[in-house]
Amino acid sequence: MVKIVLIGAGSSQFGLGTVSDIFKSETLKNCNITLHDINEKALEKTRATAEKYKNDFNANCIIDATTNRRDALKNADYCLISIEVGNRFELWDQDWKIPLQYGFKQIYGENGGPGGLFHSLRITPAILDICEDIHEICPDAFVFNYSNPMQRICHAVTTKFPDLKFIGLCHEIASMERQLPTLMETEFSNIEIKAGGLNHFSILLEAKYKDTKKDGYPIIREKFDKYYSSLINEHDDYHKSKPGGERGVFFELYKTYGYLPITTDSHLGEYLQWGYSVADHDAISHFYNQYKEHCLSFHSDKVSKEHFFDTKDTTARERIIPIIESIIEDKNMIEDAVNVPNNNFIDSLPNDIVVEVPAVINKDGIHGQRLENYPSKFGALLNNQASTIQLTTDAVLNKSKHSVYLALLADPIVDNVASAEKLIETMVEFQKEYLGYLN
Repeated sequence: MVKIVLIGAGSSQFGLGTVSDIFKSETLKNCNITLHDINEKALEKTRATAEKYKNDFNANCIIDATTNRRDALKNADYCLISIEVGNRFELWDQDWKIPLQYGFKQIYGENGGPGGLFHSLRITPAILDICEDIHEICPDAFVFNYSNPMQRICHAVTTKFPDLKFIGLCHEIASMERQLPTLMETEFSNIEIKAGGLNHFSILLEAKYKDTKKDGYPIIREKFDKYYSSLINEHDDYHKSKPGGERGVFFELYKTYGYLPITTDSHLGEYLQWGYSVADHDAISHFYNQYKEHCLSFHSDKVSKEHFFDTKDTTARERIIPIIESIIEDKNMIEDAVNVPNNNFIDSLPNDIVVEVPAVINKDGIHGQRLENYPSKFGALLNNQASTIQLTTDAVLNKSKHSVYLALLADPIVDNVASAEKLIETMVEFQKEYLGYLN
């Protein structure tokens, strides 16, 4: 019996969403689902809801739930990690707004910039502890990480546990399924894509019609301005006349580098020292507030069958279940985006940096694919992040406040030495419960 462990299962979106995908899978109808979370109340809610709807899908899954992580990991074949440390939005506000007060013009601060560094310093030790248990208890298990900051978490884990089958997954590539059919005037099933870069900082390298083999970029370029300028924000109807989210950076990247970023959300500008100057800050604030409200209300008692357990909806919410199916069935499936250590997949980056590239999935695992002739002009932007990522890992593994300082100074967003020193002391004071390990 295949055993799938969900770590962070108390999160309704992750826990119930993944369970519902498992219920829809013929391959996994008889698997063992073990739910784990440190929040006993949230965990029980996920377990009870899953049990309630299991029979609607004729699933014979065994559903276990435990707050004991080591018990949960026994005999695991697949471990899925989606956690956050502390009060997500309270700490995110600090990550974002405190660096701004010190003059560092960052956007969002969830994954990149100074905010992304402090987020990484909080969450990475917890994920390393999880992986320590996996390494000891179920070392042959496949481990899939959903938590952000993806780039830095994955680098730290693959540095400390190079033999672990550790893969990062992000849903942002799914934006291509929503956008390209309209742009290219065909079904997505008739489109072949190739994309790559760093997580939340990746570009569409190729888009081709499967039936004619023709390049799709000419029509994308022809329709780009009209389509994206009128595109309504994906989360609400905020100002149809505005591009929404962070389309200012999106437009600038496309105009300057000639490639379509694979995401239109507000993460792109986190990695660019000039991002702040072209971003639509009103739209970013509006998007953040809408997203926060959505998440907080989503985790209320309103979670029900209509969100996850509609038997008429047979589509998977996330890519993880098709990936597991491909491993079990040896399908040699192409997955458009996985996060794995660079193994000469992208020439612009060091091989230890975790890159987001296509992969072939089969019984032997996840095999990243080389992106030939990756555009060096965009690769230069990616490479600006390499030292910051490496130094963040050094700071976590060696509990070094000096390495935190070096990671800040390596970040292209940071332009003031004295302010960097003061920012570290302020953030450690504000977040001492999570950053007190630094010395």
